[in-house]
Amino acid sequence: MIRKIKKLLGIAPKADLKKIIQNGAIVVDVRSPGEYASGHIKGSLNIPVSLIPDQMHQLKKDKAIITCCASGIRSNTARTMLLSNGFTEVYNAGKWNRLLKYTDI
Repeated sequence: MIRKIKKLLGIAPKADLKKIIQNGAIVVDVRSPGEYASGHIKGSLNIPVSLIPDQMHQLKKDKAIITCCASGIRSNTARTMLLSNGFTEVYNAGKWNRLLKYTDI
């Protein structure tokens, strides 16, 4: 059941997020600015999911991107938007704090 939910949300269990981050991935936190201010990954970009269409020009299509949010739903929406606009390496990490173990905060 959990695997089906993760697949639906685009959370790839086989993606080595630590390695992807070490290789220079951009972490995009798609929560609201208030949520982001309450805690976030150091060096991440805060682009609320509703602003992804207008702000994706800030991102490079040739760089790996990891999206995150509070639960994985908004980050999957952002992932889908990016993939449908020519980004090829986009990962949904789900909850932003899942990435804490892979980064310096």
